[in-house]
Amino acid sequence: MRAGRISVSTRAFEVVDVPTPDAGAGQVRIKVGAAGVCLSDVHFLEGILSPGYLEGDHVTLGHEVAGTIDQVGAGVTTSSIGDRVVVIAGERNANQQITTMGFDYDGGWAEYVVTKAELVAKIPDALAFEQAAIIPDAVSTPWAAITSTGHVVAGEKVAVFGVGGLGIHAVQLLKIIGASVVAIDPREDARANALARGADFVFAPDDAQLKKQRGLNAVFDFAGVSPVRKQALSMLGEQGRLVIVGIANEPIVIPNDMAFTYMRTQIMGHYGSEAHHVTELIELAASGRLDLSHSISEVLPLESAGDALDKLANKVGNPIRIVLKP
Repeated sequence: MRAGRISVSTRAFEVVDVPTPDAGAGQVRIKVGAAGVCLSDVHFLEGILSPGYLEGDHVTLGHEVAGTIDQVGAGVTTSSIGDRVVVIAGERNANQQITTMGFDYDGGWAEYVVTKAELVAKIPDALAFEQAAIIPDAVSTPWAAITSTGHVVAGEKVAVFGVGGLGIHAVQLLKIIGASVVAIDPREDARANALARGADFVFAPDDAQLKKQRGLNAVFDFAGVSPVRKQALSMLGEQGRLVIVGIANEPIVIPNDMAFTYMRTQIMGHYGSEAHHVTELIELAASGRLDLSHSISEVLPLESAGDALDKLANKVGNPIRIVLKP
């Protein structure tokens, strides 16, 4: 089968022929219907991110995957051939360390992917693979950040810095739970998209009017840019929470410890999501409360995975999510 693989030592990426895997005991094999392209994949290619627990030097990328089960391993009773599913993007290893598909073990930029049966969630027939594929990560990471880390509740006023692939879904999800949303992004088209997805206010980060949006309950950093954190801290009200999701790979600096302690500010990091976040989002999409039809910027064949990485890295067309189809 064809698969998009990267060498960790050289950061070279190519689509190559590899053996088609078979489902072992407790596993299922999925014929991939769609796989999302994430900025984390770009960061992997650039060397900003590295796998922590990969055995070997090569790995198939792709941690946002949807498809159809075509092979069931011994002992599997929860899945059947023909089930339409998404794949949970990570799991804990034997040492209870978080591992991520497409980084620490082979992902879904391939014709087939094998995973543990407990790491799939069924999706309804009406949910297209292209939309379903991005739920693990692009949608589930902001959902987990909002609900499990930030503990945002209805009526709170919240800012979202960076309304690209993850942040735009944070805007939608915050509105679903009843928060007031301020979206902040330097790109005019991104701000317009945030308004279309329900943001109450939009600003460029250098807009002087943004200073009026202080006293916020929470701010989410999806931009992964250090200056954002300083600006975000200045916007928080008493016991305000700064939740950092975007990765800058730089120190986190508190500009003023007096203000930080006086306001009882909280800074929290967030990574990924759990299986229940994915199933909750599938239910929201199935009920019509969550519309992901505007999230797919482009669909490309697997052979064009390198082009997809380049487009995302250079924000060609300012994509939300590019999706690959084998």
